[in-house]
Amino acid sequence: MARTQPDTRRGAGPSGASAGTVLRTVLDRGPVARSTIARVTGLSPATVTTASAQLVERGLLRELPEISGPTGLGRPHVPVDLDDSRFVVYGIHLAMTHVTTALLDLRGQVLARSRDPHLGLGPAEILRNAVTTLEALAARHGDVSVPIGVGFAAGGWIDSESGVVPEHPIPGWNGYPVRADLEHRTGLDVRMDSHARALIDAEVLFGEPRARDSVVQLFVGNVVDAAFATGGVVHHGPRAAAGAVAHVPVENSVEECTCGRTGCVQATLSDRVLVRRAMQLGIIERPIFGDLLDAGRRRQPAALALFEERAHSVGVVAARLLDLFNPEVLIVCDQGVSRIPGSLDTVRRAVGESSATCDDPSRSVLSTSFPRRALPLSAGSVILAELYRAPLTSFVRPLAGIS
Repeated sequence: MARTQPDTRRGAGPSGASAGTVLRTVLDRGPVARSTIARVTGLSPATVTTASAQLVERGLLRELPEISGPTGLGRPHVPVDLDDSRFVVYGIHLAMTHVTTALLDLRGQVLARSRDPHLGLGPAEILRNAVTTLEALAARHGDVSVPIGVGFAAGGWIDSESGVVPEHPIPGWNGYPVRADLEHRTGLDVRMDSHARALIDAEVLFGEPRARDSVVQLFVGNVVDAAFATGGVVHHGPRAAAGAVAHVPVENSVEECTCGRTGCVQATLSDRVLVRRAMQLGIIERPIFGDLLDAGRRRQPAALALFEERAHSVGVVAARLLDLFNPEVLIVCDQGVSRIPGSLDTVRRAVGESSATCDDPSRSVLSTSFPRRALPLSAGSVILAELYRAPLTSFVRPLAGIS
């Protein structure tokens, strides 16, 4: 079965929709004959031929040498495949303590990345430094690929339409015009979104196939947020406020939240809270989440107990989301769940105990498909998702000399 999704982008005409379908099919199946694309998508051969030619003209597809059937009989065909050497995407992910910058290819592979602390810096300085780092990464990569856009992802409330951050836990970002800043600095198209929504786009394109039907993403880090999609289309809501679960109450939690209440999800489950508790218990000496992860992976009992407790609470939150949205799959992006043995099983047990609708957590609840590259991929996917939805109107134009 072809892993393709309909193009529901506003304003995308039939030719744009067809080109997106062709490009996504080649992503999934390439190298692939045009006749195969027509067969698995239901598009007419003429439509596939036209769309393929347009994609080749833009440098997104390339034709491979003509091949014959396995017996040497029948009409030869010319396969097409992604041209993943011509373009790159820039990604910037803002976390509470650091910025991740990356170069990605059209398959979502991270070609180069950097992680740099930003404590004490304001938004303008952080973005200026991120752009400088991207330029250095591109130069070290060889500067042979053309950047087609910059994706920006972060936790908190990210308004994709306005290009502004309405609300973020880091002081100074509330109301900051990220898109205008980055477009001025780079001269490139800039797109931005919450990392939970962007990770759904990544799953739809490069990860779990069932996410293309319906999916909820639960992100647990220093920021806790969620997102959901149906038919491969992520729901944003008015001013892109969908998925705000940071202040959902957690039963029996007395952790104080910045909102003035106690027991909020983010105040209870965030990495910062886990690190603070680990230091109080003497598990780690530095307030660094990576040190706690290392202790858990060494199977230090006290560290494992902390991760198990959080995994159980994550499972309770996941159960609420499963009951509310009833998705085909719920994906948890949490470093503890991805990297600490037994944590995913704990999440699933808590879902089984707490959900009224999920009868098979082992099938419905998964860890992220990208445990080692979730942050850079979330940023890059903000650009890549739009490219794959509407390749004829997004970012790239016909280039001279492409054959």
